[in-house]
Amino acid sequence: MSRTVFLNGEYLPSDKASVSVFDRGFLFGDGVYEVIPVVTGKLVDEDYSLERLRRSLSAVEIAWPCSEADYLHMLRELIRRDAVTEGSVYVQITRGIAERDFAYPLHIKSTIMAYTSSRNLLDNPAAKTGVKVVSVPDLRWQRRDIKSLNLLGQCMAKQQAAAQGAFEAWMVEDGTVTEGASSSAFIVKERAIITRGLSNAILPGIRRRVILELAEQSGVSLVERSFTLEEAMAADEAFISSATTLVMPVISIDGKAIADGKPGPLTQKLRSLYIENLLAEAASK
Repeated sequence: MSRTVFLNGEYLPSDKASVSVFDRGFLFGDGVYEVIPVVTGKLVDEDYSLERLRRSLSAVEIAWPCSEADYLHMLRELIRRDAVTEGSVYVQITRGIAERDFAYPLHIKSTIMAYTSSRNLLDNPAAKTGVKVVSVPDLRWQRRDIKSLNLLGQCMAKQQAAAQGAFEAWMVEDGTVTEGASSSAFIVKERAIITRGLSNAILPGIRRRVILELAEQSGVSLVERSFTLEEAMAADEAFISSATTLVMPVISIDGKAIADGKPGPLTQKLRSLYIENLLAEAASK
C-alpha cells in the first residue's frame, strides 16, 4: 500500500521521497523526532507533543522549518491523505544539508519529514496478556531528555530484548532502572505508582505525563523516584508507556514473573482511563 511522505513542503509518494546524503541527520544523527498518536482519525496528545518538540529543537539549536500552525496542518493533512483512523504520525527534523563538519553550520535550512503509520492502539492484544521485559546496561549519552535521532543505544537494547524473546528492554545504570528502550518504566507497590523523576537521564515521556495526571485525578498514590531491578521484580505490578503502547502491562522481567504473571488491576485501570481520555480528546476536535 502506498503512503504519503511529507518532505520539505511537498507531499510525495513514499517511493519518491529522498534526502541528500549530506543531510546532517544522515551523517550525524543531528536532529530530533516526535511520534504523535492518532485516534478516530484525530491527533491526540498533540499539545504536549508540540511542547516537547519545541524543547528538543531549542536544546540542540535547530530552527523550526515552518510555523507551528503549518506544522500541525501538515500532520492533519497526512492523516487525511492516508485515511488513517488509528495509528501514529512520525516526524523528523534535522539541522539540514551541509558539508560534513562537526560544528553547527551557519545559514542552512532545516529538513522536515513526516509520515503516518496505521496500527491498533486501543485494542492491542498484548495489553490483555502483558509483555516481557529484559534488563540491559544503559550505554547512552547524558542528554536523554532530548528526543534526538541518536538511537543506536536503544536499537542495541531492543535487539538484546528481541534475541531473548522479550518485547522491551529496561536499561539499568548505577543500579537503578532509567527507562525502557522506547518507553517509560513504572512499577506498582502497595497501590502506589513508582516511576523515575524527570532529569537529563530520561526522556520526558508524554504518556508518562498524562498517566501521572490521571493518577492524581483518580486519587492513586504516586512516587517519583528511582527504583532498582530487584525492587521491580518484587513489585505488585509493572508497566510501560509510549505513543504506540499507551499503557502496557509487564508480566515478567528477566524471566521472573511479576506477582502472578498477569496484568495487574491498577495497570488495567490506568489503561482504561487513558483510552477514555484519548477518545474524549479526539471527540472534542
